[in-house]
Amino acid sequence: MSLNSIIKKKYNKRGRLASSNQVADEALGQLYNDETLGQFYLPSKDYLYEQSQQHTLLESGWIIDKKNEQKSNDDHLNLNTTISKPPNSSLGDYDESNFVDKNNPAIKYNHGTTTLGFKFKGGVIIAVDSRASMGSYIGSGTVRKVIEINPYLLGTMAGGAADCQFWERNLAMQCRLYELRNGERISVAAASKIICNWMYQYKNRFSVGSMIAGYDKEGPQLFYVDSGAMRLNSNYCFSVGSGSTYAYGVLDAGWKWDLSDEEAIQLGRKSIYHATHRDAYSGGYVNVYHIKQDGWVNISHDDCFQLYQRYYPEKSKAINQVNQEERKEDDDGDATMS
Repeated sequence: MSLNSIIKKKYNKRGRLASSNQVADEALGQLYNDETLGQFYLPSKDYLYEQSQQHTLLESGWIIDKKNEQKSNDDHLNLNTTISKPPNSSLGDYDESNFVDKNNPAIKYNHGTTTLGFKFKGGVIIAVDSRASMGSYIGSGTVRKVIEINPYLLGTMAGGAADCQFWERNLAMQCRLYELRNGERISVAAASKIICNWMYQYKNRFSVGSMIAGYDKEGPQLFYVDSGAMRLNSNYCFSVGSGSTYAYGVLDAGWKWDLSDEEAIQLGRKSIYHATHRDAYSGGYVNVYHIKQDGWVNISHDDCFQLYQRYYPEKSKAINQVNQEERKEDDDGDATMS
């Protein structure tokens, strides 16, 4: 009779079972006694040695195992470090092992961006930079960090570019389906709630810090949603990214509710520019959008270096003069050598 059959038979009877060990003893006999103790498997010294090794468990579930080698006196990387996959890893080409630095799998890259949105009497201003970076590596300087969801709704990107683009484009599809089913535009609050529900289902598995801004029946609306499923509404502003503290400083000094359209556009552009000037992970171009009652408008696409010359003409003139002198000296030196 199998162990499962004995357990089932015991529990079907009326009466109380003393312990689970009693059932196991009746099925298999006592596990440890004087006669059977010497028949059990004893682990080898290799197994014991492997178990004594210290393993590093990463947040992603990966385990770092180090070979039995003498540690060198210097702090150079150990190139014999190997990575063992989690037991449930079956993603093929999309498995995390294909995207981990084999020499230093525990490295964490810093992300950087600056996005800004604020409300005023004329609608909502959205201003962003265009630099995509991974640590000190600048992947692109012309990223479009504003996702155009529909003619009245915009989303911004901060965090992982792929995560933000995927979910906000998916949100654009859901907003269009809502219009077809209900015969009216979706509200900004409902659109932000949809993406927040997605983030809750995959809580903290992505890197998303997005603003959802638009104009609906309630007027100008501005929401913030992140990958931790946090959803906030603001009557003032949001700034997201590594350069947000610099952008907040400029914005707080110049914001008021009754700004004119031109003043609000200039304020948003200047806030992002100063963030790109001080934050190494932000830069490229400054893109400004204005969301009004009849929809959003792409206002400008300005190079940060040109904005520096606009805001600081005297310093720019001195810098340009020094550059021209150095360039002239280099040309004279090349001519002398030839």
